[in-house]
Amino acid sequence: MSNILEAPPTPEKEHHATEAGNYFVSNYPPFSFWKPEFVPALERVLQQPAPKDIPLGVYFHIPFCRKRCHFCYFKVYTDKNASEIRAYINAGMKEMAKFAASPYLNGRKAHFVYFGGGTPSYLSVPQLQELTDRMKDYIPWDEAEEVAFEAEPGTLNEKKLEAIREIGVTRLSLGVEHFDDHILESNGRAHRSGEVDRAYRFARSLGFEHINIDLIAGMMNDTDEKWKDAVAKAVQLGPDAVTIYQMEVPYNTGIYQQMKAEGKVTAPVADWETKRAWVSYAFDEFVKAGYTVTSAYTVVKDPNRVKFVYRDSLWEGADLLSCGVASFGHLGGVHYQNQADVGPYMQAVDADKFAIYRAYEATHDDRFVREFILKLKLGSVHPSYFVNKFGEDPLKRFGPQLDYMAKEGFGHVTGDKIELTRDGLLQVDKLLHEFFLPQHRQYARYT
Repeated sequence: MSNILEAPPTPEKEHHATEAGNYFVSNYPPFSFWKPEFVPALERVLQQPAPKDIPLGVYFHIPFCRKRCHFCYFKVYTDKNASEIRAYINAGMKEMAKFAASPYLNGRKAHFVYFGGGTPSYLSVPQLQELTDRMKDYIPWDEAEEVAFEAEPGTLNEKKLEAIREIGVTRLSLGVEHFDDHILESNGRAHRSGEVDRAYRFARSLGFEHINIDLIAGMMNDTDEKWKDAVAKAVQLGPDAVTIYQMEVPYNTGIYQQMKAEGKVTAPVADWETKRAWVSYAFDEFVKAGYTVTSAYTVVKDPNRVKFVYRDSLWEGADLLSCGVASFGHLGGVHYQNQADVGPYMQAVDADKFAIYRAYEATHDDRFVREFILKLKLGSVHPSYFVNKFGEDPLKRFGPQLDYMAKEGFGHVTGDKIELTRDGLLQVDKLLHEFFLPQHRQYARYT
């Protein structure tokens, strides 16, 4: 790993460097408020009757990868053999069966399904078929609106893509990240650009309803020229949607570990102003090609046809049955996370116990704030929606924050619409902290 930290070109003017830490807001309240002592709240939910008006999603975490990327902060393993993977699948299905037998989940069907990781496409065809056949026995998904599946291009061949399509996947998400092989290699990615093209072309021929590709702005060794070239190649590829993230360096990444060893504070990735400029450039190029910017991270070719059901359902309070090591779920207003390491996770399941490590029972206020801030990532929200659902007007609740956004040029209010400007959209995760409840305020080092 000693060669991974190659510094980017010195900028012409002083910018705000990227420092270690998580800035991306993926849930609320923050995970640091989830505690083991709150787990009984979820156990009580599971004994309640099944609700009739809350959609149910199913998430299964597959923590296996060919390599660990230098910027990865997820729970992944790169050293597991076929028998260990099979044991993990068996444990995950035992866990799901235990959940599915509870009064709260018994008899419910999945509105959406998501396979995340790690690398779900790391599994072999027989492993995928066994996993999904068993899952369908516990939580049927024959009426699911979306079945999403994350894939690393280098793990895909024609046979595996055909199997992924046959098990019912409707949205295939390819972790492309970049098209420059040197950037892919120096950031620890296992695949190369040629594998992206082959995987995409064959996946398109199989008729997947929605193919998404991920890009990351600001990876180590990226430049203006290389980023523009990557955007041009993505536009030429023509996926149904593109998700664009701004590079971060969480504390449990390989990059941070080397920074710590060398006594460095600044990460060797693009600064925040550069990352925002690159994402804005990408948005403009995709808009020229007929795409629509649908959130702080996504562009979509046909918004009337292509949806992100998993994301939108969760942001509106759907239930999520989440199984697998370190996975996050949400049932009946209670957030939960499983054991973060495979040993304790499998020991709990083998003992016929839930493998839940920590939880959080959301209050009415928590749910109101959570839905407001997450939906604001879409670029606009309607206050009347929140008045009707929660009985509270965001215009009154968040008056000072909205005034600040307007003053700084980050957003504005017009009638029944709170809308972010492009500048606000590009740094929405920074702005969201202003809407947190006082006890949940966390000021990240994000500039």
